[in-house]
Amino acid sequence: MITGHLGLLVDLYQVSMLYTYWKNNMAQRKAVFNLYFRKAPYSDQYAIACGLGNVIQYIEEQREFWFDSQDLNYLNILTGNDEQKLFSREFLDFLGNMNFECSIDAIPEGTAVFPNEPLLRVSGPLYQCQLLESVLLNKINFSTLIATKAHRIVRAAQGDPVYEFGLRRAQGMGCLEASRATYIGGCAGTSNVLAGKIYNIPVKGTMAHSFVMSFESEQEAMNKWVESMPNNSILLVDTYDTIQGITNAINAGKKMRKENCLAGIRLDSGDLCELSKVARRMLDEAGFTNTKIIASNDLDEIEIMNLRAAGARIDAWGVGTNLITGGDQSSIGGIFKLAAIENEKGEMRDVMKISASDTSKSSLPGIQKVRRFKYLNGISAYDLIYDERDGAMISGNLIPYEDLLVGVYDAGKLVYKEPSLEKIRKVSAKSLSDFDWETTPRYTVMIDEKLLERKGKLLEKH
Repeated sequence: MITGHLGLLVDLYQVSMLYTYWKNNMAQRKAVFNLYFRKAPYSDQYAIACGLGNVIQYIEEQREFWFDSQDLNYLNILTGNDEQKLFSREFLDFLGNMNFECSIDAIPEGTAVFPNEPLLRVSGPLYQCQLLESVLLNKINFSTLIATKAHRIVRAAQGDPVYEFGLRRAQGMGCLEASRATYIGGCAGTSNVLAGKIYNIPVKGTMAHSFVMSFESEQEAMNKWVESMPNNSILLVDTYDTIQGITNAINAGKKMRKENCLAGIRLDSGDLCELSKVARRMLDEAGFTNTKIIASNDLDEIEIMNLRAAGARIDAWGVGTNLITGGDQSSIGGIFKLAAIENEKGEMRDVMKISASDTSKSSLPGIQKVRRFKYLNGISAYDLIYDERDGAMISGNLIPYEDLLVGVYDAGKLVYKEPSLEKIRKVSAKSLSDFDWETTPRYTVMIDEKLLERKGKLLEKH
């Protein structure tokens, strides 16, 4: 993980906008931005909010000197189309003296969230809010995508442990934030040892085919493994011939019977369903009834559901590429939109993106909050997006409810006590029972009447 000073983790257009705000005496105007997504990933209706911890870490590492002398020297050598400097020295001095003053409200990690709901609401000086745009999207979008994928896979496994085995297929050092996100999404552990150290995630692993091939015979390889690691004896059985591999694993286990050391075997190729049935029968007949069968090999939620439906005798799942990369969806379309800005009179003016050529890209104005209403049995009923200046006009007879956005930063000061990863993971797991996913085809997100009025006035104006 790249840590430390990363003040220039921005797109150039953000610094260019900051410069223009500064030249037009707008930099210090108060603004409100919302970070949200228009469509849930995987053609589903929900996502699992994730990445807030990474945002906090980033801000805390930058806050003392957001732009250091090396950053400013680099910005000072950038030139425009005329080969002249892009930014004046006075502007760079302004950036060099920046103190973080933004307030951030966010939906806690692990919470199920839906399209158009602000996952983060950022308010404060316009130039500072704008400065955060790309890094917030980078931290929230990726982690939310991976946590959501993990959540879907864990749902498909229906209680079987799922382990993330994706380090070798991950996009560079993003593997660390991805491993964290998979754990929040419900995975039981990771093969990534550094992620385990940094985030205190359980680390799990078996062996590679190269280990088996390093010995004269598969039997010798398995014997040496269980002798060396009797407390971590999960044997890969498909290097040459899977059925013979299972036999060899059983033989290795019998040599160490007193150690009860054959914890599991791993199937990594072939017809996983039929092979798991054969393996279970062979293990049980040999007396290894407690030995687990772990499956890997390009698994995802669909493949796991199909295997379970076909009666596969698989006890745990190792998922790599299709989890750590997001699988069939490479990104989530999170966006960061201005929703209100201070005018010359010091009043907050609502703004919105209309996009007459593509109405799906229109945004909501205002200083938004999200309220979640629940039935008396605890199942979530619907969400309501409203403007905090108006209050929530629709309340119904449903109790209790909760406002999802919580304070994280107040005028630059960290006021949020970040929960442990275990607690965040429990929040994510609880969303399996908080929503009636099987009988509710589409969860309802409503927009408050007063907020719709605000939107209507802007539409009429433009």
